[in-house]
Amino acid sequence: MSTAPFDRDRHRPVAHLRPPHNWINDPNGLVHHDGHYHVCYQYNPHGTDHANMHWGHFRSPDLISWEPLPLALTPTPGGEDADGCFSGNAVSDGDRIIAFYSAHRQERPQHQLVTTAVSHDGGLTFRPSGDLLIPEPPDGTTMYRDPYVWQDGNSWRMLVGAALADGRAAALLYDSPDLQTWTYQGPFFARAPQPVGDAGLLTGEGWECPQYLPAADGRGALILSAWEHRDGPRGVLALAGEDRGDVFEAGPPQLLDHGPDFYAPALLRAPGGRWLLWGWSWEARDKEWSEAEGWAGTLTLPREIELTEDGRMHQRPAAELLALRGERTVHAAGLAAGSAPVDLGEVSRSFDLAARLETTGKTGLRLVTAPDDSEYLDILLDADAGQLVVNRDHASLDQRARGGSYTMSCPSGRPVDLRIVVDHSIAEIFLSTGQVLTVRFYPVGEGPWHLQAHTAPGTQLNYAIDAWQLLPLEIKESGTDTLNRKGRAA
Repeated sequence: MSTAPFDRDRHRPVAHLRPPHNWINDPNGLVHHDGHYHVCYQYNPHGTDHANMHWGHFRSPDLISWEPLPLALTPTPGGEDADGCFSGNAVSDGDRIIAFYSAHRQERPQHQLVTTAVSHDGGLTFRPSGDLLIPEPPDGTTMYRDPYVWQDGNSWRMLVGAALADGRAAALLYDSPDLQTWTYQGPFFARAPQPVGDAGLLTGEGWECPQYLPAADGRGALILSAWEHRDGPRGVLALAGEDRGDVFEAGPPQLLDHGPDFYAPALLRAPGGRWLLWGWSWEARDKEWSEAEGWAGTLTLPREIELTEDGRMHQRPAAELLALRGERTVHAAGLAAGSAPVDLGEVSRSFDLAARLETTGKTGLRLVTAPDDSEYLDILLDADAGQLVVNRDHASLDQRARGGSYTMSCPSGRPVDLRIVVDHSIAEIFLSTGQVLTVRFYPVGEGPWHLQAHTAPGTQLNYAIDAWQLLPLEIKESGTDTLNRKGRAA
């Protein structure tokens, strides 16, 4: 286990939730209980690879100050989860938090059967049931994992992700009156692989981490992580439609996140009818680099998510995150035209930016991270094509970092409003239309970092941009009552 000090690690995020060291992946067990948000996650306490899966655990009263709690779930030697406590969710039921999760055994790697653990002390400790809640998958499944339980009126429902022998991916439905006795109702929704728009992604041979977002009048949305037998995780899609009781009638698939580094999102029903979502952002660099720094993976920012009247998924950073805005370092407005870049000001390695951009052609913003301008992340607007393009081909001078260019549609013929949150090695780019693009990048230039506006010949860009230092989350140190206060250098 690495014990490298955080202040020497230029790529470790400070405003994104993750433990100090080691591997994390899927957010799990998201629940609001007794005045606290609980966020668990897949965690290897012994290293930086995907192994020894436990559930790590944080809780918070406000999404800003977080308290690490003891491990929520630990594999039981010789038990049903002996080889890993894999993904699932949790519900609040009276004074109990009940975790539903995938019990992993190496002899049945693609059939991770459902089991439970219960906490009666606000999440400080969980007692595993020791038994399988659902001892066998339905006939005809070639993959089975990741329960998601939610309350529907006076009863409870559960989805489990699956791949079927007939080639379809599926979200399988169970219901229960008491969270203990479950009855299989069949596939809630199943579909053979098909393209998701023009993104080059298919809906998958199987679905992991199914989530259900209910809306008014029987409408809702399935959120599914597309998985393939040969290549594993691929991307995340959403299907808006109608809940018909035992089946879901869905429209065409849409991407939930347009970037390459977002997977396995999980929902939390927050007070006031609000829904929050966290995802896993994996590393986009060689494994050896992550091992040397002693950590891999981060959770995304919490996002408010809703289903619009016209069937689109709308996401934005949780409102509480405005409290992490520190000193404003950029306040710029003007007109850029011609081939010379316009310097907009200096930013820190962790910043929150709001911009309104209006262009007549191909223009954009550039985050420059090396003094000689040789290292940069491009966020480009193509007004004619109606596209926002994020290009990280030059975002790291270290060849162990991945490149690539990623696109999402944006308004054309009118100003584009966007919010960009950059935190050391992760950028989450939100359009006012509700679309998001998440990308990892690893600048190694000595900086300082600064922003530029760029325009192609014959084009111009009207811009109004503000950027603030993004302050660290307040994380209580394990074993003490001391907080790392907001305002620490980021």
